[in-house]
Formats: sequence, structure tokens, C-alpha cells
Amino acid sequence: MSAGTGIRPTRMQRRYLERGLEQPGGKLPLFDDDGQQVNPQTVRTCLDHGWAEPWFANPLKPDWLVCKLTEAGRAALKNGKA
Repeated sequence: MSAGTGIRPTRMQRRYLERGLEQPGGKLPLFDDDGQQVNPQTVRTCLDHGWAEPWFANPLKPDWLVCKLTEAGRAALKNGKA
């Protein structure tokens, strides 16, 4: 799926994406506010919609996706009040 299709982030996806708004370079978290790993399905769905993109590979934890917020993600947060 591509960005701009009218699909809005779910509440969980919004919480994940919103955390990138205040981080340098739009870095998205690996862990939630409670210290739990962000659900990989949430990350994958945000990647599939173009709201996030991989930033770099983590050599210590190659299965963890280090991502950053995209302009499409910023637009989805601004336009889509889920």
C-alpha cells in the first residue's frame, strides 16, 4: 500500500508515529512508554503504508527495525485523527 490512500493510522500506530515527531531525524522508538518492545506488526504496517522507513540496521539486534518517521507519516498524523 502506498501513502496518500486515505488510510488512517490506528490508535496504536498513531502513538508509535507521534513519538518520532520530537526526536532528532524523526527516530521512532524500539520500546513503548512502559519499556516493552513496540509490536513488530505495528512497525511493519507503518512501513507498508509509507509512514515510516528503515533508518539503519542494528548490528547487535538485527531483528529489530530502527525506523524513522516519513513525510507521509507526518501528513497521516496531521490529517488523520484516528
